Amino acid sequence: MKAELIKRQHGYILYDADFVENPDLLAFTAKYWADRSAIVGFAEGRGTTFFIQHDGRDYVLRHYLRGGLIARYSKERYAWLGLKQTRAWREWQLLARMRDMGLPVPHPVAAQILRHGLTYTADIMTLRIPRATTLADELGRHALAEGYWQALGSLLRRFHQKGIWHADLNANNVMLDDGGRFYLIDFDRGRLRRPRHKWQQENLARLRRSLDKLKAGQTRFHFAEQDWANLLAGYSLSGLE
Repeated sequence: MKAELIKRQHGYILYDADFVENPDLLAFTAKYWADRSAIVGFAEGRGTTFFIQHDGRDYVLRHYLRGGLIARYSKERYAWLGLKQTRAWREWQLLARMRDMGLPVPHPVAAQILRHGLTYTADIMTLRIPRATTLADELGRHALAEGYWQALGSLLRRFHQKGIWHADLNANNVMLDDGGRFYLIDFDRGRLRRPRHKWQQENLARLRRSLDKLKAGQTRFHFAEQDWANLLAGYSLSGLE
Protein backbone atom coordinates (compact mmCIF):
# COMPACT_ATOMS: atom_id res chain seq x y z
CA MET A 1 0.00 0.00 0.00
CA LYS A 2 1.10 3.53 -0.75
CA ALA A 3 -0.42 6.12 1.57
CA GLU A 4 -0.90 9.56 0.05
CA LEU A 5 -2.42 12.70 1.56
CA ILE A 6 -4.06 15.57 -0.26
CA LYS A 7 -5.29 18.79 1.28
CA ARG A 8 -8.61 20.21 0.22
CA GLN A 9 -10.22 23.53 1.07
CA HIS A 10 -11.81 22.32 4.28
CA GLY A 11 -9.80 19.25 5.16
CA TYR A 12 -7.79 16.25 4.03
CA ILE A 13 -8.11 12.95 2.18
CA LEU A 14 -5.83 10.04 3.00
CA TYR A 15 -5.85 7.30 0.38
CA ASP A 16 -4.05 4.28 -1.04
CA ALA A 17 -2.37 5.56 -4.21
CA ASP A 18 -1.78 1.99 -5.38
CA PHE A 19 -5.55 1.51 -5.40
CA VAL A 20 -7.06 4.93 -6.09
CA GLU A 21 -6.09 6.48 -9.44
CA ASN A 22 -7.87 9.81 -9.04
CA PRO A 23 -8.62 10.93 -5.47
CA ASP A 24 -10.56 13.92 -6.80
CA LEU A 25 -13.31 11.49 -7.78
CA LEU A 26 -13.72 10.16 -4.23
CA ALA A 27 -17.01 10.97 -2.53
CA PHE A 28 -17.90 10.36 1.11
CA THR A 29 -21.66 11.01 1.25
CA ALA A 30 -24.44 8.46 0.96
CA LYS A 31 -26.44 10.91 -1.15
CA TYR A 32 -23.73 11.04 -3.81
CA TRP A 33 -23.79 7.27 -4.21
CA ALA A 34 -27.57 6.99 -3.87
CA ASP A 35 -28.01 9.47 -6.72
CA ARG A 36 -25.95 7.09 -8.86
CA SER A 37 -27.88 4.00 -7.70
CA ALA A 38 -24.62 2.60 -6.33
CA ILE A 39 -25.81 1.75 -2.80
CA VAL A 40 -26.57 -1.96 -2.65
CA GLY A 41 -27.17 -2.34 1.08
CA PHE A 42 -26.57 -0.99 4.53
CA ALA A 43 -26.05 -2.05 8.13
CA GLU A 44 -27.39 -0.29 11.21
CA GLY A 45 -25.22 0.28 14.24
CA ARG A 46 -24.31 3.52 15.99
CA GLY A 47 -24.94 5.01 12.56
CA THR A 48 -25.61 3.60 9.13
CA THR A 49 -22.85 1.85 7.21
CA PHE A 50 -23.42 1.87 3.47
CA PHE A 51 -22.39 -0.82 1.00
CA ILE A 52 -21.48 0.63 -2.38
CA GLN A 53 -20.88 -1.05 -5.71
CA HIS A 54 -18.87 0.97 -8.21
CA ASP A 55 -16.72 0.06 -11.21
CA GLY A 56 -16.88 -3.63 -10.36
CA ARG A 57 -15.76 -3.18 -6.76
CA ASP A 58 -17.62 -3.30 -3.46
CA TYR A 59 -16.96 -0.66 -0.84
CA VAL A 60 -18.02 0.11 2.71
CA LEU A 61 -18.60 3.74 3.68
CA ARG A 62 -18.85 4.72 7.34
CA HIS A 63 -19.31 8.12 8.95
CA TYR A 64 -17.77 8.54 12.39
CA LEU A 65 -20.37 9.09 15.11
CA ARG A 66 -20.05 9.45 18.84
CA GLY A 67 -21.67 7.14 21.34
CA GLY A 68 -22.63 7.52 24.97
CA LEU A 69 -23.82 10.62 26.77
CA ILE A 70 -21.57 12.99 24.85
CA ALA A 71 -23.48 12.19 21.66
CA ARG A 72 -26.41 14.20 23.05
CA TYR A 73 -24.31 17.34 22.69
CA SER A 74 -22.15 16.51 19.67
CA LYS A 75 -23.12 13.49 17.62
CA GLU A 76 -20.55 13.71 14.83
CA ARG A 77 -17.99 16.35 15.78
CA TYR A 78 -14.73 15.64 17.56
CA ALA A 79 -12.17 17.99 19.08
CA TRP A 80 -9.38 18.91 16.66
CA LEU A 81 -6.05 17.88 18.19
CA GLY A 82 -4.14 17.59 14.93
CA LEU A 83 -4.55 15.48 11.82
CA LYS A 84 -2.72 12.44 13.15
CA GLN A 85 -4.96 12.35 16.22
CA THR A 86 -8.20 12.10 14.24
CA ARG A 87 -10.23 8.90 14.39
CA ALA A 88 -10.15 8.36 10.63
CA TRP A 89 -6.39 8.86 10.30
CA ARG A 90 -5.64 6.49 13.15
CA GLU A 91 -8.00 3.75 11.95
CA TRP A 92 -6.81 3.99 8.34
CA GLN A 93 -3.17 3.73 9.40
CA LEU A 94 -3.89 0.84 11.77
CA LEU A 95 -5.70 -1.07 9.03
CA ALA A 96 -2.77 -0.50 6.68
CA ARG A 97 -0.34 -1.71 9.36
CA MET A 98 -2.38 -4.84 10.01
CA ARG A 99 -2.58 -5.59 6.30
CA ASP A 100 1.21 -5.42 6.21
CA MET A 101 1.24 -7.89 9.12
CA GLY A 102 -0.87 -10.31 7.08
CA LEU A 103 -3.90 -10.02 9.37
CA PRO A 104 -7.38 -10.48 7.86
CA VAL A 105 -8.90 -7.00 8.01
CA PRO A 106 -10.56 -4.78 5.39
CA HIS A 107 -8.40 -2.97 2.86
CA PRO A 108 -8.47 0.77 3.67
CA VAL A 109 -9.26 2.71 0.50
CA ALA A 110 -9.57 6.29 1.71
CA ALA A 111 -10.44 8.48 4.67
CA GLN A 112 -11.76 12.01 4.77
CA ILE A 113 -11.24 14.50 7.59
CA LEU A 114 -13.13 17.81 7.41
CA ARG A 115 -12.11 20.54 9.80
CA HIS A 116 -14.66 22.89 11.36
CA GLY A 117 -12.59 25.32 13.39
CA LEU A 118 -11.79 23.57 16.66
CA THR A 119 -13.67 20.42 15.66
CA TYR A 120 -13.73 17.94 12.80
CA THR A 121 -15.93 15.30 11.17
CA ALA A 122 -14.65 12.19 9.40
CA ASP A 123 -15.48 9.28 7.14
CA ILE A 124 -13.69 6.12 6.08
CA MET A 125 -14.06 3.92 3.01
CA THR A 126 -12.80 0.35 2.86
CA LEU A 127 -13.19 -2.59 0.52
CA ARG A 128 -16.06 -4.86 1.48
CA ILE A 129 -15.08 -8.39 2.45
CA PRO A 130 -16.61 -10.55 -0.30
CA ARG A 131 -19.33 -13.05 0.48
CA ALA A 132 -19.09 -12.56 4.24
CA THR A 133 -21.60 -12.18 7.06
CA THR A 134 -21.23 -11.26 10.70
CA LEU A 135 -20.73 -13.90 13.37
CA ALA A 136 -23.94 -12.62 14.98
CA ASP A 137 -25.94 -13.26 11.81
CA GLU A 138 -24.37 -16.69 11.29
CA LEU A 139 -25.26 -17.82 14.80
CA GLY A 140 -28.78 -16.49 14.38
CA ARG A 141 -29.22 -19.01 11.57
CA HIS A 142 -27.27 -22.09 12.59
CA ALA A 143 -24.62 -23.52 14.90
CA LEU A 144 -20.96 -23.52 13.94
CA ALA A 145 -18.86 -26.66 14.10
CA GLU A 146 -16.04 -27.05 16.60
CA GLY A 147 -13.39 -26.27 14.00
CA TYR A 148 -14.83 -22.84 13.31
CA TRP A 149 -14.64 -21.84 16.96
CA GLN A 150 -11.08 -23.10 17.23
CA ALA A 151 -10.15 -21.19 14.08
CA LEU A 152 -11.65 -18.01 15.52
CA GLY A 153 -9.74 -18.49 18.76
CA SER A 154 -6.51 -19.01 16.84
CA LEU A 155 -7.16 -15.85 14.81
CA LEU A 156 -7.78 -13.76 17.93
CA ARG A 157 -4.51 -15.01 19.35
CA ARG A 158 -2.70 -13.86 16.19
CA PHE A 159 -4.08 -10.35 16.63
CA HIS A 160 -3.19 -10.29 20.31
CA GLN A 161 0.32 -11.61 19.82
CA LYS A 162 0.96 -8.73 17.43
CA GLY A 163 -0.37 -6.27 19.99
CA ILE A 164 -3.62 -5.42 18.21
CA TRP A 165 -6.28 -4.18 20.62
CA HIS A 166 -9.82 -3.99 19.23
CA ALA A 167 -11.81 -1.39 21.15
CA ASP A 168 -15.17 -3.07 20.49
CA LEU A 169 -14.65 -6.76 19.90
CA ASN A 170 -18.15 -8.14 19.53
CA ALA A 171 -20.02 -10.64 17.38
CA ASN A 172 -20.99 -7.95 14.86
CA ASN A 173 -17.36 -7.04 14.24
CA VAL A 174 -16.32 -10.61 13.45
CA MET A 175 -16.96 -11.67 9.85
CA LEU A 176 -17.06 -15.15 8.32
CA ASP A 177 -16.86 -15.64 4.55
CA ASP A 178 -18.23 -18.53 2.53
CA GLY A 179 -14.79 -20.14 2.47
CA GLY A 180 -14.75 -20.46 6.26
CA ARG A 181 -12.28 -17.59 6.86
CA PHE A 182 -12.73 -15.15 9.74
CA TYR A 183 -11.99 -11.41 9.63
CA LEU A 184 -12.17 -8.56 12.13
CA ILE A 185 -13.69 -5.22 11.15
CA ASP A 186 -14.33 -1.75 12.62
CA PHE A 187 -11.09 -0.70 14.27
CA ASP A 188 -12.28 2.74 15.35
CA ARG A 189 -10.28 3.54 18.53
CA GLY A 190 -8.25 0.35 18.08
CA ARG A 191 -4.52 0.58 18.60
CA LEU A 192 -1.23 -1.21 18.97
CA ARG A 193 -0.34 -2.17 22.53
CA ARG A 194 2.39 -4.14 24.18
CA PRO A 195 1.04 -7.71 24.47
CA ARG A 196 -0.18 -8.28 28.01
CA HIS A 197 -2.37 -10.99 29.48
CA LYS A 198 -4.70 -8.51 31.23
CA TRP A 199 -5.95 -6.58 28.22
CA GLN A 200 -6.02 -9.70 26.07
CA GLN A 201 -8.36 -11.33 28.58
CA GLU A 202 -10.50 -8.20 28.76
CA ASN A 203 -10.76 -8.24 24.98
CA LEU A 204 -11.96 -11.85 24.98
CA ALA A 205 -14.39 -11.10 27.80
CA ARG A 206 -15.95 -8.33 25.71
CA LEU A 207 -16.62 -10.78 22.89
CA ARG A 208 -18.09 -13.28 25.36
CA ARG A 209 -20.44 -10.64 26.79
CA SER A 210 -21.72 -9.77 23.32
CA LEU A 211 -22.44 -13.43 22.57
CA ASP A 212 -24.24 -13.90 25.88
CA LYS A 213 -26.29 -10.74 25.27
CA LEU A 214 -27.34 -11.91 21.82
CA LYS A 215 -28.29 -15.33 23.15
CA ALA A 216 -30.38 -13.79 25.93
CA GLY A 217 -32.21 -11.57 23.45
CA GLN A 218 -33.03 -14.18 20.80
CA THR A 219 -35.07 -17.35 21.02
CA ARG A 220 -32.85 -19.07 18.44
CA PHE A 221 -29.22 -18.09 18.80
CA HIS A 222 -26.77 -20.96 18.39
CA PHE A 223 -24.14 -20.34 21.03
CA ALA A 224 -23.30 -22.81 23.80
CA GLU A 225 -20.73 -23.08 26.56
CA GLN A 226 -18.86 -25.74 24.58
CA ASP A 227 -18.47 -23.29 21.71
CA TRP A 228 -16.61 -20.89 23.98
CA ALA A 229 -14.46 -23.73 25.29
CA ASN A 230 -13.55 -24.57 21.70
CA LEU A 231 -12.65 -20.94 21.02
CA LEU A 232 -10.36 -20.88 24.08
CA ALA A 233 -8.77 -24.12 22.97
CA GLY A 234 -7.92 -22.51 19.67
CA TYR A 235 -6.67 -19.39 21.39
CA SER A 236 -4.32 -21.45 23.61
CA LEU A 237 -4.14 -19.16 26.60
CA SER A 238 -1.08 -20.88 28.04
CA GLY A 239 0.95 -19.77 25.06
CA LEU A 240 0.61 -16.07 25.84
CA GLU A 241 2.26 -13.94 28.47
